[in-house]
Amino acid sequence: MPDRKKSALIVGASRGLGLGLAEIFLDRGWRVTATRRGASPGLEVLATRGLRVETVEIDDDGSVAALRERLAGETFDLIFVVAGVLIEAEKPLHAVPRAVHAQVYLTNAVSPILFAERFADTLAPGATLAFMSSVLGSVALNAEGGWENYRASKAALNTNARSFAARHAARDFGVLLLHPGWVATDMGGEGADLDVATSAAGLADVIEARAGRVDPAFLDYRGETLPW
Repeated sequence: MPDRKKSALIVGASRGLGLGLAEIFLDRGWRVTATRRGASPGLEVLATRGLRVETVEIDDDGSVAALRERLAGETFDLIFVVAGVLIEAEKPLHAVPRAVHAQVYLTNAVSPILFAERFADTLAPGATLAFMSSVLGSVALNAEGGWENYRASKAALNTNARSFAARHAARDFGVLLLHPGWVATDMGGEGADLDVATSAAGLADVIEARAGRVDPAFLDYRGETLPW
């Protein structure tokens, strides 16, 4: 009997790194389901190659519940929550409206964990639950400041994911916080070190190399450990 085809759910794959990850896992023979919030020409192209496209808003509990119902019976070897926002990150904390802080924290640090709670039972034994973090989320490496609300949201994501891992201590899947590098996307901006294809391939390599490990880790796209 042939081996079961591995299955991935990429959450937030309309463009940029999410789209790149959907493509790289599809290229590697995985069965891929990718989510979007709205129209995504890139995903429509990949759908012609067998990609399953779903729509979800991770800040909306009803939308997440509806997706869970549509995917009932599915089992995943990887769930990668890529979705996140960058809003007024160039401003110091005191110059950003409270409503913006609340939105950034909710989308970047809370909604990914709520999504993971809803979908944890769909992860196969030895699977990986990954969250798109950032080196900016490292408290130990924050010597220069800057990008304050985004930096804080990723540090919060890291600690919330560690709490999730502790709460699910008996789990049979791994928990990864992944830094993609500085990537040339709409979020990464100009002057970035990496293109999407290089970062996505590196992240996929890290995920595949750690398959079966259940210990939480904070790694970059090369597999290097980052300090919390």
